[in-house]
Amino acid sequence: MRILVVEDDSETQAYLVRGLRQAGHVVDHAEDGHSAIHQMLTTRFDAAVLDRNLPELDGLSVLKAVRAAGVETPVLLLSALGHTDERVRGLRAGADDYMAKPFSMEELTARLEALQKRRGPAVSTTLVCGDLEMDLLSRTVSRSGRPIPLLPREFKLLEELLRHVDKVVTRTMLLERVWDYRFEPHTTLIDTHISRLRKKIDDGFAQPLLHTLRGVGYRLSAKP
Repeated sequence: MRILVVEDDSETQAYLVRGLRQAGHVVDHAEDGHSAIHQMLTTRFDAAVLDRNLPELDGLSVLKAVRAAGVETPVLLLSALGHTDERVRGLRAGADDYMAKPFSMEELTARLEALQKRRGPAVSTTLVCGDLEMDLLSRTVSRSGRPIPLLPREFKLLEELLRHVDKVVTRTMLLERVWDYRFEPHTTLIDTHISRLRKKIDDGFAQPLLHTLRGVGYRLSAKP
């Protein structure tokens, strides 16, 4: 699953991100409500872990905003306030589940996976661009039926591009979501990985899918 973690406490955020990634999930994170709303409106997540007590814009306000905008991402509300009234307020604001701090990482992961299952078979586990397909469950990639072996970082990079087919993905987006960097390392890190990925998915095929927009970013598209 691709999961958004919204938590302003750095230690708790690191614990959540590390635990969910070790469980095999792709994890993005935000530190405040405004950033959370922006990410949930612009990126498709399979689930979100949302802290109740965020600075400036709290978790309930975030929930109400994204639900009003039509976002149906399952949300697990996480809070130090665990009494019944708070749970009811969270659920009525649009949360799908509620956990009180401190929490068990194993239980939280299980609850997120249960939320995903409740969504039913309509949720696609395949990402597609032209004849290029990625199966998120089997972690495999193929083009025109031909298997394409990818290293873990290449798989994550391609997944990010496939989630934004026909749209520009900036270098900053890739650094944050693929490498978890919040700064520009001033290296050829992205260029090197893009070059390797392009060879694997485009070499030997008449139509290139991975396009570079100089000074802007990259786009995966089957359009000429």
